Formats: sequence, structure tokens, C-alpha cells
Amino acid sequence: MYYKNKDENWRKMADFWGRIFKINFAIGLVSGLTLTFQFGTNWGAYAEFMGDVFGPPLAVEALLAFFLEGTFFGAWIFLNRDRQKLKAFSMWMVALGTNISSLWIIIANGFMQHPVGYNMAADGSKVVMTDFLALITNGYVWYMMVHTLLAAYLLTAFLMMGICAYHFLKGNNNEVFKKSFSIAVAIALVTAVVLPVLGHGYAQYVTELQPAKGAAMDAIWETGSREPMYLIQVPDSSTGSNSVQLLGIPGLASFLYTGSFSGTITGLNQLPHDELPPVEMIFWSFRLMTILGSLFIIEALLGLYLQKSGKLYTSDKYLKLMMWSIPLPYIAITAGWIVAEVGRQPWIVYGLLKTANGISSVPISDVLLSITLISAFYLILMVFEIYLIKKTVVNATGVE
Repeated sequence: MYYKNKDENWRKMADFWGRIFKINFAIGLVSGLTLTFQFGTNWGAYAEFMGDVFGPPLAVEALLAFFLEGTFFGAWIFLNRDRQKLKAFSMWMVALGTNISSLWIIIANGFMQHPVGYNMAADGSKVVMTDFLALITNGYVWYMMVHTLLAAYLLTAFLMMGICAYHFLKGNNNEVFKKSFSIAVAIALVTAVVLPVLGHGYAQYVTELQPAKGAAMDAIWETGSREPMYLIQVPDSSTGSNSVQLLGIPGLASFLYTGSFSGTITGLNQLPHDELPPVEMIFWSFRLMTILGSLFIIEALLGLYLQKSGKLYTSDKYLKLMMWSIPLPYIAITAGWIVAEVGRQPWIVYGLLKTANGISSVPISDVLLSITLISAFYLILMVFEIYLIKKTVVNATGVE
């Protein structure tokens, strides 16, 4: 926008939010490199089993997205300000690269959720890719990709709203943060509304392919039609039932997971017991995600109303709420990934390889040591990232 209309506020916005993006990008780069080492340290058997399928998407991601990001990230940082056209182009290329990167990673993950385009090796030791196009067009990939990107945009919007709220509370009501809040609240509202709509189709698709995951999301133990969704519910996997279930809405669970209020859902007790995921973890993670999703819609609507009515900058309670809401999208996204990954258990590659058979053939002490060291490294990165972002936000250099 600055390149187009030369409004200094747009330049300041690009510089300020760009600094926060650069911090996240650098931390993401370092953590991503560390992640690859874990295939060897903890998941050697999995890497051997999946290498023929897992390798090509990650290779494309590295060759295409990583080099695209790396090249233009350097240009974005080091180009002089008078090269605005190229600088703006570099920013867009970095953004494009990060989205392409996420796509190829999710293509690899999509095979783990719904294996397609493969044959088993003659000795059954690994999968062999036979159709690369099937890997790319896997329906699971595109449901997951859209859901993940929208969630990322929602998180970004709430981060921006929370940071703007901090400055409004400090009396810093300049145009940079006003414009930023206007953009962020619009993105937050759109993504918060669209996510559950698309999530409805995603839930149906997941339930069809992974019935145990779908049933666990709402703790449905017995096969039935017109299944209600209970507003108050406590699952108990030890008894294969719910210890508490109150305020049921008839047919709502069937509608969510089948698209019909009279649809039939296969209950957990009718599925192989040794192929069930940890029901309580899936159930509560899914509930947490949906509750927070509802809260996001309310917060975005309230923010839009307060801004349009001119009351935003004096609404201290709302501004404080948005500040404290910054971690909530992170929690919601983490809960969603718990549903996606833990809900697939006991399979690491659904229907083909169990998690217990995918770990490295090393002593438990070695696995524990590597997990401890890697976790400590990630913790250090997280603390360092929070420190840098906090410093950037508080100083707000160049915004005035």
C-alpha cells in the first residue's frame, strides 16, 4: 500500500509488523531445522518406512519454498528504502514462500492421515509411492490446509489486535495502530466465522475416514442415529460411557459428523478396542477449540462495534481483554492439532504403521535424553522469541 499511495503510515505499519514477522520467521527456521534431526533420534523406523513418500514433498518444500523464502527474506532485510518496488515484491514473495512451505509439509502429513498413491514393498517393510499426483490431490490435505491457514490468519489478527490494544491503553492512538486494528478486526471476524463453517465439512470428512477420531471428538460410545450433542458432558473411557451428559440437543452430533440430523455415527464401543485413541484428550481438546472459537467471534464482533461507534479507545475492559486474549489462538490451534494427531492414534501412518512400531531402536535412556535436550532447546527459543517480540512491541520504534 505504501508503494502505491506513499502514505507514511502504511510504511510504518509494514516496518513495525515486519519486524515481528522477521522474528517469527527466524525462530521458525531454526526450530524447523531442529525438527529434522528428530527423525533420526526418535523416529528411525518411521523414517525408513515412510522415506519414499515423505522425502519428495519435503524435498520440494526445501528446494522451492525454502530457497524462495531465504532469497527474498535477505532482499527484504538488506535492500535500501529507496528500492521500494523490489522491497515490496520481496515481502510478498516471502509470504508466498511460507504458504507454499506449509502446503508441502501438510501434503506429507496428509499421507499419514489418509494414505493414497502408494504400494507396500514386497517384504512389507516400507511404502512405495506410485502416484505423486494422488499425494497432492489427497482430499485430507486440502481440508487440513485451508483450516490451518485460516487458523494462522486468525492468530495473526488477534496478535495484532492485542498489540494495538496495549498501545491504546498507553494512550498511543496514532494512525498506525488505528489502521492496524481496523485490518486485524476484519480478518479476525471473517476467519472466526468461516472456520467453523468449513470445519463442519472437515469433521464429516474425518469421521468418514477415521471413525474413531470422529466418535472421540464428541465421546459417542454407542452406534446410533439422531445422536444428540450434550452441552455438559464428561467421558469415561474406563467404563466406555459418559459419566455425565446433560442438556442434549437432539440430532446435532449427527448433523455435525454426517451432515444429516438423522445420520448414523459408529460408536467407540463398536470399533476395535486396540485401535481407539485417548478419548478424553480428544474430547476435551475439541471442546476447548470450539469454545475458544465461539469466543473469538464474540470478541471480533464486539471490537468491530466499538470501533464503528467510536468507543474503542476508551473501552479499557475490552482492550485489556484483547491483550490477555493474545495466547488464546495459540491454545486453540494447539488443541486442534492434538485432535488431528492424537486422534489418529495408535497409528502414526493411519492403517499402515502403529506409533509403537515407528520409534528408533535405541535404549529408552537415549530417547529420553534426546527429547529432553530438544525440548530444552525449544524452550530457550520460545523464551528468546517472547523477549524479542515484547521488546519490539514496547519500544514501537519508528511508529511515532
